[in-house]
Amino acid sequence: MPVRAYNFAAGPAMLPTAVLEQAKTELTDWQGSGMSVMEVSHRGKPFVACAAHAEAQLRSLLGVPDNYRVLFLQGGASGQFAAIPMNLTEPGDVVAFLHTGQWSAKAVKAAQRQHLTAEVIADEAASNYTTVPAPGSFMVPSGARYLHYTPNETIGGVEFPYVPEADVPLVADFSSTILSRPIDVARYGLIYAGAQKNMGPAGLAVVIVRDDLVGHARPTTPDIWDYKAMADADSMLNTPPTFAIYLLGLILDWIAATGGLTAMAERNEAKAAALYAAIDGSDFYANPVTPNARSWMNVPFTLADPALDGDFLKAAEAAGLTNLKGHRSVGGMRASIYNAMPREGVDALIAFMAEFERTHG
Repeated sequence: MPVRAYNFAAGPAMLPTAVLEQAKTELTDWQGSGMSVMEVSHRGKPFVACAAHAEAQLRSLLGVPDNYRVLFLQGGASGQFAAIPMNLTEPGDVVAFLHTGQWSAKAVKAAQRQHLTAEVIADEAASNYTTVPAPGSFMVPSGARYLHYTPNETIGGVEFPYVPEADVPLVADFSSTILSRPIDVARYGLIYAGAQKNMGPAGLAVVIVRDDLVGHARPTTPDIWDYKAMADADSMLNTPPTFAIYLLGLILDWIAATGGLTAMAERNEAKAAALYAAIDGSDFYANPVTPNARSWMNVPFTLADPALDGDFLKAAEAAGLTNLKGHRSVGGMRASIYNAMPREGVDALIAFMAEFERTHG
């Protein structure tokens, strides 16, 4: 049997092997139907129950309050950059943003295209987006409809160590950090996340939105992005991404069976701490992010001699350590160590880095 690679891709990302093995056994005969889950009707009782289980398990793990809707949508988090203003604002409204990297920048641009006044109340450009704003260092404009931030910037490896305070609904793009630890959903008006990092394959976006923010969509909002229309139809106004929802359910079961989000947080924090310690303990590798803003999920690092980047990547690939090339805008390397990356994979990377430094330093 081929050995599974340690896949450090930022997304689509590594999935739990146990989940893939279960999906493999059920691929051609799901629940005794003689069909794949991809072939059954999304309106049939078996799949409706499958989607309901995924929602219930997500609510249980995250502690989602009863006055929040959980939506399974298409278009990824990028689609929500536009859908959120369509549902929460009118043209001309003011919305506030904390700008800490490329994904928050995309959210700002999408809001501007929705004819909003996008007020960037904190911009970390001075540090080249290697920091987050200090708590209390920004002020939300009076009358703003919401404050948007990105808890974890996948590309730059920058993460907020706190939840921003605001007197307006807090909107957060949790795509690269959801399910990595417990969160207090009640502190947010809306949470959204693409699935392809900690929740499953690409093609699914999850939106968790408070009831009072539902039902205000602009008349021009497409039905599939109208939160009330989708909530009223249990996210099945159109054919949903059935396989992605099925895999989400399996992944949520896997998280629950391995200790829930508290245990997941302990594992993730330990993985990140070990990798950062290896980087900081070397003169050959460096991480550009301010220590108090370092991501648990995405760890960028550079080599002392960039001319060795190609050799590093080639040797890492041969060792079964894949997709370590950094984003083109940052360069160097990036190790994404989401929930499915086992500690053994991080340890293998650390050992490889030490050997590469020994032979090339």
